[in-house]
Amino acid sequence: MPVSRWLMEMFDVLNWMDQTDEGWQEVIFNPVAQSADSSEEGEVSDGDDEEEMPPIPDELPILPLRGLVVYPHTGVPLTIGQPRSIKLVDDVLEGERLVGLVASLDPEQETPGPEELHQVGTVAKVHRMFRAPDGTIRLLVQGMTRFKLGEFVETEPYLKARIELSPEKVEDELEIEALARNVRSQFERIAELIASIPQELIASVLMLEDPLQTVYTVANFQRMELEDAQELLELDSVAEKLRKLNALLTREVEVLELGQKIQNEARSEIEDMQREYFLREQLKAIQRELGEEDEQAAEVAELRKKIEEAKMPEEAEKQALRELGRLEGLPSAAAEYGVIRTYLDWLADIPWSKTSEDILDITHARKVLDQDHYGLDDVKERILEFLAVRKLRQERKEELEAAEEDDEIRKAREGVILCFVGPPGVGKTSLGRSIARAMEREFVRISLGGVRDEAEIRGHRRTYIGAMPGRIMQALRRVESRNPVFMMDEIDKLGRDFRGDPSSALLEVLDPEQNTEFRDHYIEVAFDLSQVMFITTANLLDPIPGPLRDRMEIIELSSYTEYDKLQIAKEYLIPRQLRENGLREEEASFNEDALQTLIRSYTREAGVRNLERAIGGVLRKVVTRIAEGETEQVEVTSDMVAEFLGRPRFYHTEEIEQRTSLPGVATGLSWTPFGGDVLFIEATSFAGDGDFELTGSLGEVMQESARAALSYVRTRAKDFKLDPESFEQLDIHLHVPTGAQPKDGPSAGVTMVTALASMATGQPIRADVAMTGEITLRGQVLPVGGIKEKVLAAHRAGLKTVILPKRNEIDLEELSEEVRKDLEFIPVEEMSEVLEVALEKPAKKRSPRKRATTKKKAVRANA
Repeated sequence: MPVSRWLMEMFDVLNWMDQTDEGWQEVIFNPVAQSADSSEEGEVSDGDDEEEMPPIPDELPILPLRGLVVYPHTGVPLTIGQPRSIKLVDDVLEGERLVGLVASLDPEQETPGPEELHQVGTVAKVHRMFRAPDGTIRLLVQGMTRFKLGEFVETEPYLKARIELSPEKVEDELEIEALARNVRSQFERIAELIASIPQELIASVLMLEDPLQTVYTVANFQRMELEDAQELLELDSVAEKLRKLNALLTREVEVLELGQKIQNEARSEIEDMQREYFLREQLKAIQRELGEEDEQAAEVAELRKKIEEAKMPEEAEKQALRELGRLEGLPSAAAEYGVIRTYLDWLADIPWSKTSEDILDITHARKVLDQDHYGLDDVKERILEFLAVRKLRQERKEELEAAEEDDEIRKAREGVILCFVGPPGVGKTSLGRSIARAMEREFVRISLGGVRDEAEIRGHRRTYIGAMPGRIMQALRRVESRNPVFMMDEIDKLGRDFRGDPSSALLEVLDPEQNTEFRDHYIEVAFDLSQVMFITTANLLDPIPGPLRDRMEIIELSSYTEYDKLQIAKEYLIPRQLRENGLREEEASFNEDALQTLIRSYTREAGVRNLERAIGGVLRKVVTRIAEGETEQVEVTSDMVAEFLGRPRFYHTEEIEQRTSLPGVATGLSWTPFGGDVLFIEATSFAGDGDFELTGSLGEVMQESARAALSYVRTRAKDFKLDPESFEQLDIHLHVPTGAQPKDGPSAGVTMVTALASMATGQPIRADVAMTGEITLRGQVLPVGGIKEKVLAAHRAGLKTVILPKRNEIDLEELSEEVRKDLEFIPVEEMSEVLEVALEKPAKKRSPRKRATTKKKAVRANA
């Protein structure tokens, strides 16, 4: 067995034993992991300490070994898989842990009988046992002494036989010492010829003094046939054992030396190739004298010129010139020639010194950003702040450089790393292009969605065939600038598998403290990424690992309001769709009612992608009419939208009014990765045994909220003028429609309580009210997340009143002025306040068109 394989298997065994007991280090090991049922020849290491030999009985269980001989004074890991062997081990562990190990005559025989075993074996003690999940048993046994097989007293369930101990005969002669020294010398020679044998093992063998231990230790390291290994065990005289082992070692040395001779001859052939190379070099010199320059020399000269023009840093230039020197010394037909040639091309093409000069005109940048995108004030302000800081740093460059000389640790960071988080279609990717245009920098974009290989970021090492740099260096080479606006799309959709974790590789790229010396595996030299403006985009923050999220400045982009969508459609979407469909501005136009119909009845989204598709669908109908000669100019109205696009997909407030007209249906608000949404919760009851059923693909947290809501309603039964005992005679069913979509979270608690209370009292819930908040068993309303997106969803749906937790009132400051004017916000702390507002009053107590009020005055967010 190769020594490298022996080392790997030995470490595996040690790991198994380490999981079962921390005391395994005290055992004398035989460094080879073999199977008791199906094993190969192994090698041995010596032990410095041996345990005192316990009394050995006259009868022992016999464990047959296949293809393996275990010697005394050595420890061996074994794998047991056959049922009879497992039974044997279980019985042995209940006693003195002694077992007889005997090699079978035929290694291919799975269950050898008494007549199929050698007559000499080794008594061993089981020191450690580990049961593997696959049903096998792993043992660590220590060989103790030889024995000869006698009569077999049992064959079922396993072999058991009488034994006769057979210690070796140790002669005290000078010849023994000479033979032992020769064995150690031969082993040392073998170790010199096999480079994979560790030096520590060689030293341990050379330090052995006991001739018998020398025999057994070296025998396990030596590759030999099973018959030779068994014969070595059966020999009684230590002198005979040493002579036998010397003969085997001498033959092995001869085989290894012959192999080395063959290698030397092959090396000689390589030297002949080198001689041919020198002659070719002389021929090239003659050609130069004649004024004839060969193609390879011209190629090297071109590369040298490119390296000089690239203005590389000192480290990169040294690396390039060193590889160029190697290229000059290689024949063009050599396999490595093309590898080095490609590498030098990459080094020379990377923009080491090429930069785009920033336009630090704040007014110009603001104008460009406003031209390209409507709203997004937070992002625009951050970009303008970045430009303002760069402008000020340039004006005070000498002063700042003097201050930096005194601080070697905290150097100034020039780049910026932003992360745009928001629903699809709100303009995250296009905003990156707009930023590059405002700063007049180059723009480059890569998509990280589904990337699972770390080499996609850091590149492959040059030792691999077809190696190439990672996406970072490829993009910089493509854009030919060292300070572009670099956008990494979909960073929240990175994957990971056995090939590595790309998100971990990005830690260096997106860390201002580290990216000044980014080292791609292929390029091998440091590249400064600090001047790159990195922008990442994501729909969700949660999938991004914490260390990576911590390195980025998070800017959240929220959903668009109806007013935002109107302005975006007028200023951006309609002009672009006119151009894409080949129309002039005077040939097609939309009135405001038509756009509102598209927004309310044909799209319901956080962004504007579907709105643009709907506008494109309408304009294609217009193009068809113009092409057929029916008209020359069309102004699209609300009625024409239905004619062009068919029946509406959404019904604005009509659906809410219809669904909430019956008691037991409440309108809630939810947050999704694609923005906020309106959520209906329905409750009904019927005669039964007090069961409570939940449907609608609800997660565990949402189911707990539903149970808490029911418990609250039951405890408040008297307030609703209900008999608390009546719930024992009813089955209650709570359902959340759109059951194919999984739902979870605690924020629907108040909505569930309201639906259950409406069902119990028979009072309908106001159609213009939506609510969100977590409920406690005592009726307190706790704060929840995603308030901004939820409120925007209520605004899109045409609702007028939003009930939310009192402690979420501060989140309303993030809303635009038009949203706060259109909606009435009622902050609450107790569930009773929610029910007071949400439930319709009985007809006899309600004045016509009188609106419900709370005990506290309703608060408008803009008040």
